[in-house]
Amino acid sequence: MTRFPSAAPQPGSAPSRRRFLQIAGTTMLVSGAGVFSMTSARAGTGARLHVLHINDMHSRLEEISGSDATCSPTASAEGSCFGGAARLAQAIRDRRGALASDGMPVLTLDAGDQSQGTLFYTTYRGKAEIEIMNMIGFDAMTLGNHEFNNGPDSLAEMLAGADFPVVAGNVIVPEGHALAPFVRDQLILERGGERLGLLGITTPDTVFLSSPGPVGFADEIAHLNEAVARLKGDGVHRIILLSHVGFRRDQEIAARVKGLSLIIGGHSHTLLSNTVEGAPAYATMVAAPDGRPVPIVQAYAFSRYLGDLALEFDEAGAVIAAEGDTILLDATFPEAGDVAARVAALAGPIEDLKRTEIAEIAAPIDGSRESCRAMECEMGNAVADAMLARIGDPSVSIALTNGGGLRASLEAGTVTVGDVLTVLPFQNTLVTMQVPGAALVVALEHGVNAIEEGAGRFPQIAGMRFRLDTSVAPDAGRVSEVEVATEGGWQALDPDGIYGIVTNNFMARGGDGYAMLASDGHAVYDTAIDMADALAEYLAANAPFTPAIEGRIRQ
Repeated sequence: MTRFPSAAPQPGSAPSRRRFLQIAGTTMLVSGAGVFSMTSARAGTGARLHVLHINDMHSRLEEISGSDATCSPTASAEGSCFGGAARLAQAIRDRRGALASDGMPVLTLDAGDQSQGTLFYTTYRGKAEIEIMNMIGFDAMTLGNHEFNNGPDSLAEMLAGADFPVVAGNVIVPEGHALAPFVRDQLILERGGERLGLLGITTPDTVFLSSPGPVGFADEIAHLNEAVARLKGDGVHRIILLSHVGFRRDQEIAARVKGLSLIIGGHSHTLLSNTVEGAPAYATMVAAPDGRPVPIVQAYAFSRYLGDLALEFDEAGAVIAAEGDTILLDATFPEAGDVAARVAALAGPIEDLKRTEIAEIAAPIDGSRESCRAMECEMGNAVADAMLARIGDPSVSIALTNGGGLRASLEAGTVTVGDVLTVLPFQNTLVTMQVPGAALVVALEHGVNAIEEGAGRFPQIAGMRFRLDTSVAPDAGRVSEVEVATEGGWQALDPDGIYGIVTNNFMARGGDGYAMLASDGHAVYDTAIDMADALAEYLAANAPFTPAIEGRIRQ
């Protein structure tokens, strides 16, 4: 059964939860049925468009579990899985077909980060994801930061197989580079006899979040002000932005760039929903500099949800009517047989590796984004402990890794190679170094200064502990009472002391903004030991493994 919002509110459906906003003469309503609706006095007179959208797929071509890891065969048989490429494909095809029968023009869009997260990306370097996108029939995508994980040359090979255009206008590719032919500054499409402008942006943080090499990234707002003016000069007034910069930045962009009609976001894995308690509204409305409302939408991540938005525009490109929500793709949604067959064929060569058993764990290990980017988390403790154990050198007594590098939880029971690689998919290696105590404090302070944004820099640690006070402003002393573990017990960290630490090669070179490790660390040594291997060995050595929270980060 396919459960999408209807094209119009159902008669007699008195909402149990209502939320009204007023921006530039529009009325917005969210009802208990969950469907967002916005109308103005001009509604019913403009051009219509329907947008289906996803973001941050992260190579989840197979079904996912409740913890966003690859779903087990048992859970699949029980009907407790979500998403996956085959289910997403059928949902999009069914919805497009229904809309086409009503004469509604449709766009199917992706806001980036198809790449990285499972063995599909590790094995095929993005080509499998692109092949599946071709089968589904996407109209366009923008680039996420993880598209650059294997460098721009590999990204060029990945995009060479795309049957759809890629738009990312603030991405600056050197002239003559292999990537240049595959990244467009803008697109002008025609739907329903109307011209639409499509822009795309990728977070400038990609320079330290990934491996873009010589590729640069312009400021998003400066680029968009110029790009919107250019499209309007060409007579294009309905302008959609595919954005991979995160929900908070999207709101800033909407408030500072004049002329955008709609922002379809990604990067922050934000679920906008009118049915999930506590979620920001779908759509979140922000007043542009000229006062007109700009809807912002985003659909979480990992193929769990499909964004479904109906729009009506006036002649100036402003949205005058809108309706929609994110749709949970649970097991009641059927799978597309051709896509399921292709995913199974692509999975064949890696199935033996994925099924290799490592260890038993006695209880689930929480590696969720919500936990590991905001507090001490079970997966952070396990991984940091594994890093120290694998090094096995008494002079290296502290482990520091970024919560954003932990990409999934593990459920109780048998853990396989595939499970561990889903948690740690980036093939990062362990790096040891000597670091002054003062630099470690700076690193911790940096790591906690963007909790509100869900930034991946949040530190997960072993061999040390500290107090975190989020009521203090960022970079103003959120971190205090830093102590290190010694044979004699916990001792206050000495700012003038030198400490042996193990981190990952991404952070060691300044990734996630940890420039202090690159500048102040010495005796740096890349062990070439894969973090996933270290975790696998640690779980096996401590089976049945029991996760724990130990007060390493006191809040």
